[in-house]
Amino acid sequence: MQIIQQSNQEDTDYIRQKVIEYNMSKLPEKLLKPVEKVSFILKNEHESILGGITGTIVYNHLHVDFLWVDESQRGTGYGSNLLHKIEELAKVKKCRLIVLDSFSFQAPEFYKKHGYKQFGVLNDYPEGFSQHFFEKRLKDE
Repeated sequence: MQIIQQSNQEDTDYIRQKVIEYNMSKLPEKLLKPVEKVSFILKNEHESILGGITGTIVYNHLHVDFLWVDESQRGTGYGSNLLHKIEELAKVKKCRLIVLDSFSFQAPEFYKKHGYKQFGVLNDYPEGFSQHFFEKRLKDE
């Protein structure tokens, strides 16, 4: 046997698939739904993308992967609108929980303002900053 350093995408996908198979074997049937990618895109009248939010629904929860609004549109409410849209979808999809993270130089206060509770901080990551982890439980609403 040997351990080798590599960056082969096929091998990486194989390892990921094996972890997913193991995880699925341990979960109850009611949680074994297919992973679903979701997104909402903000476009102007010229069809230029000026913002969007993407997420992954798995195990009856939504993980917000990315929320971005072009600097020209920040402070106009579009970020809040995008977040509300994906929250509404999470409720329709019967998600119990929304999870996301934000670096200190991004928008942790924005998420707190929208009812997200911080459950963890990774200090000095990246160096000189911090990563904040948030949740919003939907079953209590």
